[in-house]
Amino acid sequence: MSTLRNPISADDHLLGNPRAAIQLVEYGDYQCPYCGEAYPVVKELARRHGDRLAIVFRHFPLTEAHPEAFNAALVAEFAGSLGQFWAAHDALYENQDRLGPELYGEIVASLGQSAEQFQRAVDSGAFETRIRHQMEGGLRSGVNGTPCFFINGQRHDLTGSFDTLLDVVGQL
Repeated sequence: MSTLRNPISADDHLLGNPRAAIQLVEYGDYQCPYCGEAYPVVKELARRHGDRLAIVFRHFPLTEAHPEAFNAALVAEFAGSLGQFWAAHDALYENQDRLGPELYGEIVASLGQSAEQFQRAVDSGAFETRIRHQMEGGLRSGVNGTPCFFINGQRHDLTGSFDTLLDVVGQL
């Protein structure tokens, strides 16, 4: 079983209690249909476990199969730079069938930002560097597809539906 090579740090997008007993790291792709199926399960985990759980999302866009995945990750990172990562993350998954410039413009506008502000931020290269760094960390940890989950540093390959994730975390 693979282990997480890059431990959770202050640079991560973390939802929940940073000192939680259960730490879930997801490597995901906003255009991946399986990540879309896992999304409500992860939301349910957060609801059920509250302060016992820390959830971290790291980007792993599979751009050859999902041409909008990287652009969606850029939007999420832009939102993250404004302290709104999780709102954008949720909007991207909840509108997965609409990924593209129109949705991205709506998300940017919901942040009180303009398309020009977004483009300047993207052009700086910082978000691309951050996404690529997360991808490299995923590769070092044995990630080869999405979604890929690590619970307390250990990779968990799920069999069956993503609901098994509820059982695995519930047993901790």
